[in-house]
Amino acid sequence: MSTWNRINIGEIAELNIKSIDKSFLFDTIEYLDTGSITNGKIDSFQILPIKEAPSRAKRLVKPNDIIYSTVRPIQKHYGYIKTCKPNTVVSTGFVVISPNNKYVSSKFLYYYLTTEEVVNYLDVIAEGSTSAYPSLRPEDISNLEIDLPPINEQNQIADILSNLDDKIDLLNRQNKTLQTLAETLFRQWFIEEAEENWEKGKLEDEFTFVMGQSPSGEYINENGEGMVFYQGNADFNFRFPSIRVYTTEAKRTAKQFDTLVSVRAPVGDINMAFEECCLGRGVAAFRYKDKPSYYSYTYYKMRSLMQQVKLFEDSGTVFGSIGKDDFKNLKNTIPPQDKIDNFNFITEPIDKKIYQNELQIRTLTQLRDTLLPKLMSGEVRVEG
Repeated sequence: MSTWNRINIGEIAELNIKSIDKSFLFDTIEYLDTGSITNGKIDSFQILPIKEAPSRAKRLVKPNDIIYSTVRPIQKHYGYIKTCKPNTVVSTGFVVISPNNKYVSSKFLYYYLTTEEVVNYLDVIAEGSTSAYPSLRPEDISNLEIDLPPINEQNQIADILSNLDDKIDLLNRQNKTLQTLAETLFRQWFIEEAEENWEKGKLEDEFTFVMGQSPSGEYINENGEGMVFYQGNADFNFRFPSIRVYTTEAKRTAKQFDTLVSVRAPVGDINMAFEECCLGRGVAAFRYKDKPSYYSYTYYKMRSLMQQVKLFEDSGTVFGSIGKDDFKNLKNTIPPQDKIDNFNFITEPIDKKIYQNELQIRTLTQLRDTLLPKLMSGEVRVEG
């Protein structure tokens, strides 16, 4: 790495350059709080009248800025501002990092700050803070040292990682579109066009289900031993859960493509089993009773019932929860079998495509996560 130079981030980037002041010309803002972005993925912006905005809505951002939450870095509330509006504002819970592009590629700096080594290092600093909760000071980031290759090599490295992220993002957006198509069809056929003479029953008339039971802690591991174990809502994503832990003592299990429902606060979130898995006590699994292979109908039907399920969010003495008898007694309108058959025939290929996309997402994510530290450290070099 003879051509790489070690330098402090404060020498190549400015932090928290600008905040809202009297010169701000807009009556409304597009606001991003720290909880609305994780690992570079923005959930949503809030459009707020500036008079009603929270007091922390102060930091102004511009394209190519990096935002990095100062609270508990291990939660990865950070992101890259590719484009933004003139009235885009972020929380003072972020450090806004504005790289000097004469010396550093903004994307290269962003990827450096998202490496596990840096995230863990900043988290140690935050845990040692004297504030009420683990947090960073802006100077903790300014004082970080970074090894910089020549700017053209920075751009090449950033392009490699960005291309992988763009492909992952495209597949994620495609999956959301596909799910919306299937869900729209379900709503039209089974809700908007529902007929009065359809059978009225309970949830257990259509579906079998398993309530989860957690294994003992001594049988849980992160080493890939045994069966994938989903503990609850914390594992859920858009469609399929993330794998965090395994167990060698699987007490209650779900089959691949079973519909998974969060049964403890927050109640009513839904995912689909990516593989056969063990269920913790925060999860239940559902399957169509008459034709267990009808996982598409099961998934969208359970999504349609979630408003009923979410009513149990406030039913617990401390935390919301829903039990086996509650599920059994949920009111359920049962459509004619031929309509269910036709729906599953149409939507199963859609859900198979979502699954295939997810396989690609996981492969690309693993490749990116493998390359990231190697490229950022110079262990793997790119040719000019």
